[in-house]
Amino acid sequence: MSFGRGGGWRSRWQTRWRGGLASPWTRGVAAALAGALPALTFPEPSLWWLAYVALVPWILLARSAPTGRRAALDGWLGGAGFLLAVHHWLMPSLHVFIVVLAALLGLLWLPWGWLVRRLLHGRPGPWRAAAALVLLPSVWLMAELVRSWQYLGGPWGLLGASQWEVEPALRVASVGGVWLVSFLIVLVNVALALLAAVAGTRRVALAGVMACAAAAAGVWSWAPVPRPAGTARIAVVQPGVINVPGPRFDRGEQLTRQLTGRHLDLVVWGESSVGQDLAARPDLGRRLAALSRRVGADLLVNVDARRSDRPGIYKSSVLIGPHGPTDQRYDKMRLVPFGEYIPFRSVLGWATSVGKAAPEDRRRGTEQVVMHLPDGLRIGPLVCFESAFPDMSRNLARDGAQVLVVESATSTFQHSWAPAQHASLAALRSAETWRPMVHATLSGVSAVFGPRGEPVGGRMGTDTSAAMVYEVPLARGTSPYVRSGPWTVYGSLAALGAYCAVEGAGALRRRRGSGSPARP
Repeated sequence: MSFGRGGGWRSRWQTRWRGGLASPWTRGVAAALAGALPALTFPEPSLWWLAYVALVPWILLARSAPTGRRAALDGWLGGAGFLLAVHHWLMPSLHVFIVVLAALLGLLWLPWGWLVRRLLHGRPGPWRAAAALVLLPSVWLMAELVRSWQYLGGPWGLLGASQWEVEPALRVASVGGVWLVSFLIVLVNVALALLAAVAGTRRVALAGVMACAAAAAGVWSWAPVPRPAGTARIAVVQPGVINVPGPRFDRGEQLTRQLTGRHLDLVVWGESSVGQDLAARPDLGRRLAALSRRVGADLLVNVDARRSDRPGIYKSSVLIGPHGPTDQRYDKMRLVPFGEYIPFRSVLGWATSVGKAAPEDRRRGTEQVVMHLPDGLRIGPLVCFESAFPDMSRNLARDGAQVLVVESATSTFQHSWAPAQHASLAALRSAETWRPMVHATLSGVSAVFGPRGEPVGGRMGTDTSAAMVYEVPLARGTSPYVRSGPWTVYGSLAALGAYCAVEGAGALRRRRGSGSPARP
């Protein structure tokens, strides 16, 4: 036995591993479970440290596949397991349809599973191992990028978002966004898989881990940080779970009155806090204007109603001043699939019969808006789901927003992981943009994060009905991510393009070689 070199125990372990996965059904279940493991890194479990090893079982499984087709299948089933675990709280609303969606989106991990085997199967040399450290995170990023398209469900559960409470990771996000954090996490997982199971690649794997550590340390030491620029006093009104629009409005009004004399710059209500169009109900506009005068600050409310000036139902952030609704309004642009509209309704409309899918599609806004308060403060509104999209917060920061404000409602998922997961996204968006984010909900979790992603004040949980004032720190400067955009994504595309070119050239040479006449 060669325990000194690790050959004996590694060989016996690999033999048992392959033997236990001989059955395709057993292997399929193992792939789904391995893919689901990273879901524990997100709130509420928030086992953020697990993210750096959670992909290792999945990588080892795909690496051991007998064929490339089987490895691709392992990638698909693992991707479906991951998406189902991350979105399991949607089951009461979508029922069996969430399984169908997870299976369809899991197809995005087919190339990942295939490439794991292509690069790591057998005894890869140092060059293949080094290529895996770059290409496997790159192809993972492509899966995250494609599924981030709003019509495919959006970027909920990006792997980098699991690090929302880790200060060094938030600093990394300010340089390369959530994309760079995801890339580094996958790289570490690949390196650990090499250390665990691939003999002869120890130096390459350790070099990969050290490169990640050096990148994080370099960002921590030398990357710029936002400069303080004063504070803004912003109040969040959280009425609690009240499903009837009228009583919900009344409770918000009651809580807002308690803010009198607090010297505020803005009062924020949650998503769908006003259930009727203010043009059709001027009495509601007058009540809101009276509140604005009483507290001495503008109100940002969210109107979820059929508009009187155009057809359809919109979700709109509306700024209310002491004289009533102003002309500053933002209509939600990115809607929740099945929750606010049904993609390809003519084909998938049956989803309304098996869950709580939208009976009528909401209408989309056409452009983002930066609102100007009387004291000069500039706010960038987002509505609920939109805080998951890195590009929307980045656009608002580039357009001059000093504070990002999210109006949200997760009442339907009150006792699930969803409220905490949603609130955690605000920390990441703040760190990416160097702009504080106010995450205001109807029923929790409401929270505020500063320009570095740090928590500000207390959180209002799902059992709270209250109004809370936050001293929100402002910042000057533009983060590297806001300036440069998702350069990690572009780099990953370039790396994959170069790999495909090399493989294609090699295949062409082999084809020409096999077709040439033999030399005498």
